[in-house]
Amino acid sequence: MSRSVSYPNGAIVAFTVLEVERAEDWDFEYEWLRDDLTERAAAAFPSLLPYDGWRGREDRILMRNACADFGVSIYGGLVAVWIAERDDGAYWDADCRTARSPRAQRWLRQIASRFDHLFGDYDCLGRMSNGEAVYRKRA
Repeated sequence: MSRSVSYPNGAIVAFTVLEVERAEDWDFEYEWLRDDLTERAAAAFPSLLPYDGWRGREDRILMRNACADFGVSIYGGLVAVWIAERDDGAYWDADCRTARSPRAQRWLRQIASRFDHLFGDYDCLGRMSNGEAVYRKRA
């Protein structure tokens, strides 16, 4: 598989695919994927609460807690499931903003391997000079 998919800088990212046989089923399958990811994330990380938002134009936020956004980005059938430190104004404008980032980074490091195990079906092997990435399905 050779494609690139967007995700926020600094995010922990797991890759999977959305296989849709008929174009007219795409919206239904994408909605099912979002619901499935949200349900699994809520079970694994109870501090995440439903949230509907965007980071830029391509990265959809599905859930959020005090320090992180959980979301999904898709390009073609390639899906990036990601979690990243929040970057919104309310997060950075809070009185305790200097203490938030280290706490957020610590929490993200603690959940990284579990996150990858829960959501990752493909490994990114690297990127070519034109920006395309190469992925391998996990065994």
